[in-house]
Amino acid sequence: MITVTDSAVKQLKSLIEGEPAETAGKSIRLFVQKGGCCSNPNYGMALDEPKEDDEVLDRGGVQFVVDPGSAEKLRGSVIDFHEGPEGSGFRIQNSSPAEHACGCDHEEGQGGCCQS
Repeated sequence: MITVTDSAVKQLKSLIEGEPAETAGKSIRLFVQKGGCCSNPNYGMALDEPKEDDEVLDRGGVQFVVDPGSAEKLRGSVIDFHEGPEGSGFRIQNSSPAEHACGCDHEEGQGGCCQS
C-alpha cells in the first residue's frame, strides 16, 4: 500500500526514540486533507493514538496508522526523508493522486472558482 524509504524509517525512529515520554503508545498518523479551493490534496503526518477503524502498518519497526478515507488516497504513496541544499524534511509523494476534489461548493464547469 505505502512505501517508506529506509531514510524515512531511520529519521522517524530517531525522533521517536529521542522523546520517549511524548511518543509512548503513539503511532505515526498519515493523513490526507483537502487543499484550498481547486487544489490538490495536502498530505501530512502526526503523532497520534491508533483508532478502532485505522489501518495499521509496520515499516522497519515504526508503526503507522491511516484512517479509511485517507488510506484510499495514500495507496501507492512513497514516504521519504530528504536532505539537500534546499533543506531537509519528509516528503509524501503519490504517483496516482486522488481524483480532482474541489474545496468550494461549485462543480467544475458550473462557474465559481472551478471553471473549466
